[in-house]
Amino acid sequence: MEGGVPEADVSAFRECLSLSWKNPYILRLAFSAGIGGLLFGYDTGVISGALLYIRDDFKAVDRKTWLQEAIVSTAIAGAIIGAAVGGWMNDRFGRRKSILLADSLFLIGSVIMAAATSPAILIVGRVFVGLGVGMASMASPLYISETSPTRVRGALVALNSFLITGGQFLSYLINLAFTKAPGTWRWMLGVAAAPAVIQAVLMFTLPESPRWLFRKGREEEAKTILRKIYPASDVEAEIQALRDSVALEMKEVDPSDKISIIKLLKTKTVRRGLCAGMGLQFFQQFTGINTVMYYSPTIVQLAGFASNQTALLLSLITSGLNAFGSIVSIYFIDKTGRKKLALLSLCGCVLSLALLTATFRQTETHSPMISSIESSSFNNTCPAFSNALNPIQWDCMRCLKAECGFCASGSNKLLPGACLSVNDAARGLCVKDHRAWYTKGCPSKMGWLAIMGLALYIIFFSPGMGTVPWVVNSEIYPLRYRGICGGIASTTCWVSNLVVSQTFLTLTVAIGTAWTFMLFGLVALVGIFFVLIFVPETKGVPMEEVEQMLEERAVHLKFWQRRSVPHKG
Repeated sequence: MEGGVPEADVSAFRECLSLSWKNPYILRLAFSAGIGGLLFGYDTGVISGALLYIRDDFKAVDRKTWLQEAIVSTAIAGAIIGAAVGGWMNDRFGRRKSILLADSLFLIGSVIMAAATSPAILIVGRVFVGLGVGMASMASPLYISETSPTRVRGALVALNSFLITGGQFLSYLINLAFTKAPGTWRWMLGVAAAPAVIQAVLMFTLPESPRWLFRKGREEEAKTILRKIYPASDVEAEIQALRDSVALEMKEVDPSDKISIIKLLKTKTVRRGLCAGMGLQFFQQFTGINTVMYYSPTIVQLAGFASNQTALLLSLITSGLNAFGSIVSIYFIDKTGRKKLALLSLCGCVLSLALLTATFRQTETHSPMISSIESSSFNNTCPAFSNALNPIQWDCMRCLKAECGFCASGSNKLLPGACLSVNDAARGLCVKDHRAWYTKGCPSKMGWLAIMGLALYIIFFSPGMGTVPWVVNSEIYPLRYRGICGGIASTTCWVSNLVVSQTFLTLTVAIGTAWTFMLFGLVALVGIFFVLIFVPETKGVPMEEVEQMLEERAVHLKFWQRRSVPHKG
């Protein structure tokens, strides 16, 4: 057994905190690698606020929904490549070098985006950042997992998830800070270069993962690192466990053999691990989390809040709750267990997505009516409204679907307003008359309920499905396949992410925001049954024994009972 460590419980959280004075070296390793998570979170979160101002600078972006989706999702396309290549790099060159390469890509991408003179150049910068995000998304938690004592492994990997959500929260703060600055969105996107440089400097002073070193036959280097990580009473047992694990692996598999997909699927433990790991990443994305994080200000505007600043400020609440949820997960991941936390999370997501569906449906079917008198008074009446056969039946939602803007009534936003052409002149006249200008959503008395629904969704999602997939994927695969399988799971995450983010705005236009959230809720419902059947509980199980656990039957419905794992030898 790896170090002979007992089952993790609530004391694991306290022990994790005590490391700051008992063994600060472990936290130094975790925090340094975790900056990759911070960059991951910042670069995926910052675009949500920057997009509001990119639309103002580049009119083509404002007019074309697909171009907005492209600016968001090209980073995800880059992340798919980064995760796929990162799996191979992690096994070939090590976890540390992979993180350093990710930092270089973050730096290059940030500079290109900050200097972009067209949407095309901006998209190129987003691709570079995406490559870095893809590599960091698997290299950082893998490095932390392999340099952490078993007892606090879950909590420290969850720390990486906290830094991801912390990076997203930081991106919203930076967005708010630069709303009045010249070159608004350029500052927002360029700031990411700073943490990339800081992490690169820190990682140059840190060692490689001891487990990777053992795998490569560099035992003396690995022993030196393990002696810094483990108490003297545990270190020899840990060294022996790793030596036995690698020796057994070398005996069973010729290290010169190439790892192929066929070989992975033929290996029962790897196949079951991939099913659980890839499935968790799939359901993490298709429950809609990154539509909330990438398009949060836009969703707030769809709920009836027109101002960019108001949308950013309200989005800060959901981002802050996401970061708080990650802190909660650090406490519960080793106390409650991975599986139970994921199930509680998915059940909460189903309920909150049902609330969002009902709220947005109410908003869409009860939007303010259009007044012909109000519309004609601006001399910028929407052509579709002017030529309509039944203008008396037009409301705000129909006006927006005709690609026009709604100028709300000055006395009460819920009273009939004007349907105007979308141009600077019409917007200027509306704002000058002290009215609110809407192009994404309509005024609604249910807007605050939508914000509450978003907040509840984040509260349920973040501590469970926000963290559990990364923790499970960092510990469920056999050592020989850990890098490549982690890359496959991360690629699954980013492919799913790309599909969701590339289609979200299109879906809201095609079927409405309400039914879009309903689809996410149905996926979360299916996810509950998937976790029950296919995901094993790895709480408190040493990494060398997870493989033995996967050899047992795959289905374990009594997830609240810890399975006993027979020891080898």
